[in-house]
Amino acid sequence: MAPVPISDIKVGHIDDVQELRKTKSSNIPERFIRDKTERPTQHKSIPYSSNNIPIIDLSKLLKGSKDQFFTEILKLRNSCQEWGFFQVINHGIDSELVERIEKVGKEFFMMPLEEKQKYPMIPGTVQGYGQAFVFSEDQKLDWCNMFALGVEPHYLRNPKLWPTKPSNFSETVEIYSREIRKLCKNLLKYIAITLSLKDDVFEEMFGVAVQAVRMNYYPACPRPDLVLGLSPHSDGSALTVLQQGKGSSVGLQIIKDNTWIPVHPIPNALVINIGDTIEVLTNGKYKSVEHRAVTHKEKDRLSIVTFYAPSYEIELGPIPELLDDKNPCKYRRYNHGEYSKHYVTNKLQGKKTLEFAKVKDD
Repeated sequence: MAPVPISDIKVGHIDDVQELRKTKSSNIPERFIRDKTERPTQHKSIPYSSNNIPIIDLSKLLKGSKDQFFTEILKLRNSCQEWGFFQVINHGIDSELVERIEKVGKEFFMMPLEEKQKYPMIPGTVQGYGQAFVFSEDQKLDWCNMFALGVEPHYLRNPKLWPTKPSNFSETVEIYSREIRKLCKNLLKYIAITLSLKDDVFEEMFGVAVQAVRMNYYPACPRPDLVLGLSPHSDGSALTVLQQGKGSSVGLQIIKDNTWIPVHPIPNALVINIGDTIEVLTNGKYKSVEHRAVTHKEKDRLSIVTFYAPSYEIELGPIPELLDDKNPCKYRRYNHGEYSKHYVTNKLQGKKTLEFAKVKDD
């Protein structure tokens, strides 16, 4: 096993959930058992509502008729304003590539623990294999194994964390990430149009955009009523793109009207959600949405998540064109790198990290 890098953060012993699953024990370690108020069964949720999650057909925006474009733009505006989440179809990413990234992701997580631990996630960071957002020895843990990599710009990459096995892992991540980057640029262009802004406003503002990929593996859990796959949170990104594993359990849930709504996978669709950055830039017109992952008693689940955000060097704040007497400034200007550091050095806790950007009352 590779030596674990030294960190000043004391997180205590963290069990690998795949190894726990192999024991076939029905007992859940105490660190994974949520307080009663946090358990998935303690909050109002509805069992099936995939028809309510908006679906955006990107092909109608890229090459549809004027009527199709107008209709889809209105749907996109409603999706961003009322939901903060939507699923995009006909997104232009080849289905073979989508299947390939899922295949290499599964192959990575199925490797022996000793092999995966060659790429350890140092406490307080978000790259490598392990659990992110853990900052104390008594913090409750998520029923999830993560593997995360910085992709763009290249200076964010830690070459020691890019695995040599599976043999085509790195190449596949590179190709997939390029295609997701194109998708994010297109979506941001159309989101700008829904706000009556120049279609290139976000691309000009973001500089060399930051991009990271994280694979979340949720093994089946003998007591899904006691644990969470991923704690409730909003994303610090501008946009997040989620690929839900083919045939996996339904795990993603979003909060709407104080109700947890499951996001059922649609074949060949990608899930998009608005991040904190877009909430700030739109002065709250489009809000980031709290979401979480739950587990399943018999099925495992793999999700592949891409985070797309402005350069760390950029100063951000609400776009002036979206401010007026009826919409006074709700968020201060700040350096995006400082916000990103704040985000990754705090545990996932709803939308608490967004307090960093809010204008304080006198």
